[in-house]
Amino acid sequence: VRGAQFTRAKVFTANDGVQVYRFIFPLRQDESVVGALVVVQQADFIEAAVAQTWRNNILWILIQTIVVALAIIMILKWLIFRPMHRIIDSLKSARLGQPSQAANNLGNIPLFKPLASEVSRLSTSLLQARSVASEEARLRLQKLDTPWTEERLKEFIKSYLKDRKLFVVSNREPYIHSLVKNKITYSVPASGMVTAIEPMMEACGGLWLAHGSGDADKKTADSVGKIQVPPDEPKYTLKRVWLSEKEEKGYYTGFSNEALWPLCHMAHTRPIFREQDWQEYRRVNGKFAQSLLVEIKNIPQPLVLVQDFHFALLPAMIKKARPDAQVGLFWHVPWPSVEAFSICPWRKEILEGMLGADVVGFHIQQYCNNFMETVSKELESLVDLGQFTITRDNHLSYIKPFPISIALTGDQKDDSAIVTAGKSLLEKFGIKTPYLGLGVDRMDYTKGILERLKGIEFFLEKYPVFKEKFTFLQIAPLSRQDVEKYRQFDNMVTEEVERLNQKFSKNNWRPIVLIKESLSHQDLNPLYRQANICIVSSLHDGMNLVAKEYVAARNDEGGILILSPFAGAARELKGAVIVNPYSAEQMAVAINEALTMPMTQQYQRMKKMRNIIKNYNIYRWSAEFIRAVVGLG
Repeated sequence: VRGAQFTRAKVFTANDGVQVYRFIFPLRQDESVVGALVVVQQADFIEAAVAQTWRNNILWILIQTIVVALAIIMILKWLIFRPMHRIIDSLKSARLGQPSQAANNLGNIPLFKPLASEVSRLSTSLLQARSVASEEARLRLQKLDTPWTEERLKEFIKSYLKDRKLFVVSNREPYIHSLVKNKITYSVPASGMVTAIEPMMEACGGLWLAHGSGDADKKTADSVGKIQVPPDEPKYTLKRVWLSEKEEKGYYTGFSNEALWPLCHMAHTRPIFREQDWQEYRRVNGKFAQSLLVEIKNIPQPLVLVQDFHFALLPAMIKKARPDAQVGLFWHVPWPSVEAFSICPWRKEILEGMLGADVVGFHIQQYCNNFMETVSKELESLVDLGQFTITRDNHLSYIKPFPISIALTGDQKDDSAIVTAGKSLLEKFGIKTPYLGLGVDRMDYTKGILERLKGIEFFLEKYPVFKEKFTFLQIAPLSRQDVEKYRQFDNMVTEEVERLNQKFSKNNWRPIVLIKESLSHQDLNPLYRQANICIVSSLHDGMNLVAKEYVAARNDEGGILILSPFAGAARELKGAVIVNPYSAEQMAVAINEALTMPMTQQYQRMKKMRNIIKNYNIYRWSAEFIRAVVGLG
């Protein structure tokens, strides 16, 4: 290196995988480099120090970030979230008719002072409006010609029952909780009984005892099976009774749905009677009785309303344990002729159980007549056809018709959102034709779905002008799939729809769209509004509330209801086009008549039916049934 240009150098090098630091310093004599001083040191400690510095800095930054984030969260919680929750609580209390000071407490926070003032005024206005509505409802109690509302029913309960607690027993629960993708959701079952009873319970409060059928029901209920419902706005208590697989199979699938259901419906399906099913039916009725007796233990003269054919034995069980209880039984399905009912091996036990009720209610007078005739033949009793009473073992039971109804939706005209929602649903289902027919039923052999499809086939053949212009949407959620007859019926309907679509389909048009899902009322109402016709072709039905739901949803007073005479609703809805579902030719003519009917005639028919539902709605039904049970009218 002598004479070479050489300066000092600092370098890191690797030596057998070890980082080494070399410092090289040139040694000069005169202007020449005569040598170099080399200092070699292991450099691992430098890398460790640098890494430690980075770690310390990152940790410090992370701590600072966490502290700042927590500070922001606390500020938001105390200055934003808590005040907003107070506002929400205040509005909710006002909506429920409960006074609240939550909004007034916000006056101390300058940021929310203007908002708190407005919320307080709004809450006061809502409470005053509710008070006025209650007073008006109280005054209307004496006026029989005024419509029944939720407020009027509440005032009726206060005035006549003195706020006595109401107990309802049914197999079907109003809210089913299910586990979907590790998330608990709830649904309202497709049930006419639930549709009718739910508004009554929301208005009256009390306790609803039912079978807990959802796979997440136990997770949402307390240790005794209770939960406050509706989930978004609790108004009453739901108590669930848990059944084993054996109990459910015998009591529900077996005796209720394979024996009593076909026995009461003249739909040409033979009932199946099994001794083991009957024993489970008796056992489950006793199980519900015990659960109810716990709830009414310390309540004098409890008011109990038993629902439907699942609990024919329950009234007598309740009366035996609590003679002071006032018990009403409402039979939501038809009562057959005495000849038809006589094939039941346990007919006497069923009748004795039902006559434990103080009032036995049916939809129409014909069912009352059939029941009284059945009792007079099967049991030793005093049957008074003049007063429609039955006396057995010194207990008097009244047999009365109560045509069940629904709550009529509002008469608002600004319904563009409903129309838009309906069009979106039709687009989702691939329906683009100008004419729409609608059917809404459980997948049940009593609903006349196959007969309806046959009528549509005749209609398209007889009136080909409607091909590619008419689509029939059948909403048919699966029901009772553990019963063989229902599985067979589902397959038959599916095959028939496929056959008709294959026969008539053209240019991407399908005449039948089958949806086997349960749609909420929020989805059904827009479809009701879009449908030119709604077909209710029951082969035998207690009432059929779908017919009334269609009418209630038509606040535009358009659309035509095609109704079977074998549904109880046909006794009231005289504005419907009545057609025998067993005649495909008559069904075809009725569909054509409905689709070509002048709008003025449609308005007259629909307005007439809407007035019927408005004057006799579910609130009036509830009041009349309760009044009959407690002996006030």
